[in-house]
Amino acid sequence: MSEERYNKLKAVLGRRQLDLTVLMDQVHKPHNLSAVVRSCDAVGIGQVHAVWLEDDIPTFHMTSGGSRKWVDVQGHDNIEAGITHLQGQGFKVYAAHFSEKAQDFRDIDYTQPTAILLGAELDGVSPKAQELTDGHIIIPMLGMVQSLNVSVANAIILYEAQRQRMAAGLYDTIHLSPEVYEKTLFEWMYPDLAELCRKKGFSYPPLDEHGDVAGELPR
Repeated sequence: MSEERYNKLKAVLGRRQLDLTVLMDQVHKPHNLSAVVRSCDAVGIGQVHAVWLEDDIPTFHMTSGGSRKWVDVQGHDNIEAGITHLQGQGFKVYAAHFSEKAQDFRDIDYTQPTAILLGAELDGVSPKAQELTDGHIIIPMLGMVQSLNVSVANAIILYEAQRQRMAAGLYDTIHLSPEVYEKTLFEWMYPDLAELCRKKGFSYPPLDEHGDVAGELPR
């Protein structure tokens, strides 16, 4: 791997935001799912959350641009479990949902631990999820249509979050622990070797300053 690629991966990991995420509830169309994940990667989100009725994650569409390799998707059994999990970690969960109490999405402080809840393409955010969230947000609409595609709405909200976080300097500090940083960097650079190490019960070998494997390789 080139040193340029090595430095690129380090820079991306260094900007990952641990306390900004998205929770998808029954977002099942592959192109929407992939577009949501792509936008998350673009603003520095390394893990998203999702709930589906089916056991398996829907097939990712080509619009992901390979971002599925860089963003972990954590599944939850139901939306109540997903919301409770995030709130238990200190996140404020805001549903992208039109209601009487909904706020303009730009009025939220995204420098605090924040999760954006996206509802299903047709049904939107479920009544139960509406009750459990910490608030509702909307994107003001000035035309005839009353809503945006779920992946488009997600991107608009996340780029407001990115704007606020950049202004606050939150992209200037590495938030991952050294252990997680080094582990993830190795897995990104050498996925096949990482899998081999896991199968044989080996620790990942260290990398030198150029990103080359410096330790003994498993056989």
